[in-house]
Amino acid sequence: MEIATERFQELARAALQDPQLRIAMERGGSALVTNRRAAMAALPTYEALRTYAGAVKAHTLDHLDHYLGRLTDAVEALGGSVHFAGDAHEANAIVQEIARAEGVRTVVKSKSMLSEEIGLNDALARVGVEAVETDLGEYILQLGDDVPSHLIAPALHWTRERVAALFAEHLGTAADADPAALTQAARAELRRTFLRADMGITGVNFAVAETGTIVLVENEGNIRLSTGAPRVHLAMMGIEKVIPRLADLPTFLTLLARSATGQSASSYVSLITGPRRAGERDGPERFHLVIVDAGRSAVLADPKLRDALRCIRCGACLNHCPVYREVGGHAYGWVYGGPIGAILDPGLLGLERTRDLPQASSLCGACGDVCPVRIPIPDLLVEHRRRGVEGGLVPASERAAMGAFTFVATRPSLWEASTVAGRAISQLLRDDGSLRGGWLPLLRDWLRERDFPAPAQRAFRDRWRDGVDDEPTATPIAAGEVGSSS
Repeated sequence: MEIATERFQELARAALQDPQLRIAMERGGSALVTNRRAAMAALPTYEALRTYAGAVKAHTLDHLDHYLGRLTDAVEALGGSVHFAGDAHEANAIVQEIARAEGVRTVVKSKSMLSEEIGLNDALARVGVEAVETDLGEYILQLGDDVPSHLIAPALHWTRERVAALFAEHLGTAADADPAALTQAARAELRRTFLRADMGITGVNFAVAETGTIVLVENEGNIRLSTGAPRVHLAMMGIEKVIPRLADLPTFLTLLARSATGQSASSYVSLITGPRRAGERDGPERFHLVIVDAGRSAVLADPKLRDALRCIRCGACLNHCPVYREVGGHAYGWVYGGPIGAILDPGLLGLERTRDLPQASSLCGACGDVCPVRIPIPDLLVEHRRRGVEGGLVPASERAAMGAFTFVATRPSLWEASTVAGRAISQLLRDDGSLRGGWLPLLRDWLRERDFPAPAQRAFRDRWRDGVDDEPTATPIAAGEVGSSS
């Protein structure tokens, strides 16, 4: 995927002017939030599970070399092959070489954000290998020459009407086909692809160091066909996906399903422990696990930022973020959008290339409140902002404005005088209770998309000093009326 993080403000403005995006985000995003809320309300141990899961991930990161070593030993003991890649180029080269050695011409892929991160489909195409996405959302995007905008719902930004038009063009379905008919058409087309594929490529939700088990979570069943039908299965994971024990897994599965889609359990959970053994009827003949760093070690080495690697890719922080829900995932310019992208992308790509992303937040704290592994996302956003200021990445105009604010705010008499002047100016811009100063340089961007209530005509400080309350007050309730049901 082309990296365009430097263009966040430009991409966000374009997103705000896209009516189809607004419709799609409202339809899909609202349902995910509502479903999650209901699922968590029905889970009385939710907070305890969050604490446990966060502690397991933190412990694993503290001893990551140990657990990756155990995972490697376990996978190889089962007959699988493990490959380590330092960056995207090396990861792609490993997959290309495996495809060449195995005589692969067609690959079926399950949804994998890591493969999007490294641009795997293009890398396979360069060596003559066709890669077909089999997750319905990813399949839609591949047909539409598009890229994902969400961690678990990659085509969240597409309306069903737009999908119907796409399938009519490529699959010959009716222009007004309903979602069930569209899904059936995709299933029929993909089944033929599964049967001719030489290799299946999947991501990894969790990798269990104790047993060498690769855990895959889905709702469609395409992953089971990707791993069971082709003769070769290749799984790709970031170094942070490992967990210590199989006993830890139920907690993560409980939290992932509820956080992602509001389900009590995902429809399919596959636990893959090595290639097919003698006497087994299905499964791949050979299994490869590619473990990718691609900047993660640098994040791990940073004690203030490493908590971002706890992420289990549930997407809850995206669904609850007021900024993401307005502009969608493409505005962030890379694979990972929303709050998790705003803290992870700077670590993986460098803050210089992603300096606007930590600013793409109101710091309302909703992302931290819903994170199932207790990543302190607001704190990490502030940390990236601080580093941006210290590194000179903030525009000179903003530095000057903040310097002027600090100068005024630390001098009480000057502050009071400025508030008097500001209130007087605000009354000139007042229109029906809100400010209408979109032509002013300092207010233009703010007022373009929102109303800003005009300040009161008299300051609270003045009313307090004068002992005058010129605001209407509620009529006191008589003692006998308290609790009355009349």
